[in-house]
Amino acid sequence: MIAAPAPAQKDPAAMTTPVETYRSTVFPWHCDQFGHMNARWYAAHFDDASFHLYQRSGLSYGHMRKVGSIITVVAEIRIEYRHEMVAGDLLVISSGFTRLGNKSLQRTAWLTNAEDGTLCAIEHARDVFFDEETRASTPMPDAFRAVLSTHLLPEGTEPG
Repeated sequence: MIAAPAPAQKDPAAMTTPVETYRSTVFPWHCDQFGHMNARWYAAHFDDASFHLYQRSGLSYGHMRKVGSIITVVAEIRIEYRHEMVAGDLLVISSGFTRLGNKSLQRTAWLTNAEDGTLCAIEHARDVFFDEETRASTPMPDAFRAVLSTHLLPEGTEPG
């Protein structure tokens, strides 16, 4: 049986609003020939933020591996680009879980300019529960569901 972790986030508001999961700077090497951050870097920043989202919910990858062989893997990502970012811009990502299924969950992340709050990109992702021993998708463990269900964002949630 898989044990549920103690929640890492005690603030009740964090359970119903997106939580900050990442901060960074756009560096010149992130920019393409047009002078704005290239799509590959948006994906990298969102990926880094996803690990922090799980940790902030109390279900880090370290905990998942400590209690068994079931982790999550990315099955699908869609990024909406809203506003360009250029070298020197500061970015912040806020994230949240938006749907829990049987073998998967959905999460959304909002990337904003940290200085003026402009929404620059939105990531919609679907993660699948995956058993590292059998190398196959598997139902979400009940203990994981108990933790994640307390961090589910209301439908239609927007950042900030």
